[in-house]
Amino acid sequence: MKRVYLCVFITAFFFSTMEVALKLAGGNMDSFQLTFLRFLIGGLILLPFALVEMKKNSVSLSLKDYAYLLLLGILCIPLSMLFFQLGVMRSNASTSSVLICINPFFVVLFAHFLTDEKITATRVKILIIALVGIIFMIKPWNMQEGNTVAGVLFMLLAALFFGLYTVLGKISIKKMGIMAQTSISFLLGSLVLLVIMLIDGRPVFEGVPENLLMVAYIGIFVTGVGYYSFFDAIKHSDAATGSMAFFLKPAMAPVFAVIILGDEILWNTIVGILLILVASYLNIYENRKKLLHAKHAALQQDQNKSE
Repeated sequence: MKRVYLCVFITAFFFSTMEVALKLAGGNMDSFQLTFLRFLIGGLILLPFALVEMKKNSVSLSLKDYAYLLLLGILCIPLSMLFFQLGVMRSNASTSSVLICINPFFVVLFAHFLTDEKITATRVKILIIALVGIIFMIKPWNMQEGNTVAGVLFMLLAALFFGLYTVLGKISIKKMGIMAQTSISFLLGSLVLLVIMLIDGRPVFEGVPENLLMVAYIGIFVTGVGYYSFFDAIKHSDAATGSMAFFLKPAMAPVFAVIILGDEILWNTIVGILLILVASYLNIYENRKKLLHAKHAALQQDQNKSE
């Protein structure tokens, strides 16, 4: 379990520096360009592990599978992560870093309609706590300087589309494998965004040499190493344990925003963070309890068959 918790910490650390790094780099580079570059690099870093995984599991992808991966890529890159970058540039890093962590709650909503995982009374309570946390975080009646309505809406859209990407990804992940699905969907989504950029006349590689260190950090460490550690934690434990990174991020990310960017943490921000942390913990606890129950039921079934 030491490996698992190390991976969770590495994931939480890199994901917690994400908004600060993107805000710094985004001041000198186009939002479309930065999103394209970081997921192209991240997808290429994960690709060797994906190929090994596919060979080990004898996975052969059909044209239909690639079409599904293209759909996942579009949901993740040109939609979720582009809205994420636009939101980061239009809100405080501390605010955006916490708002993106509500994506597991959108997962609950989408899963209710698209899978057999129905919303329970406990999950409704968790969603209400998270919603109250968001309201305190945003404080719509008197927004903190640096936050904008557009920035908040972009972040909520980013979380919503990432939640949909997660649910649809769960449906196909058993066949394709977690590394293969993520790497290929990242690359296909990046290519779609590249086409949009070329049509719109946006820069692709202009300005990269001047911001090479920041682009390398965001692409290699935040996206590449961050996602690899996240999936490695899931591989050696379960999704609930891996998602602890999203529990730590709301606590860690605002600290980086204060130290590096000089963000101001107000009382409503603290209340919002605490409520979202509580909701995240309850969500992880509920997932863990459900997983243990399923394992116990499967074990009991195996014992009954052997008798």
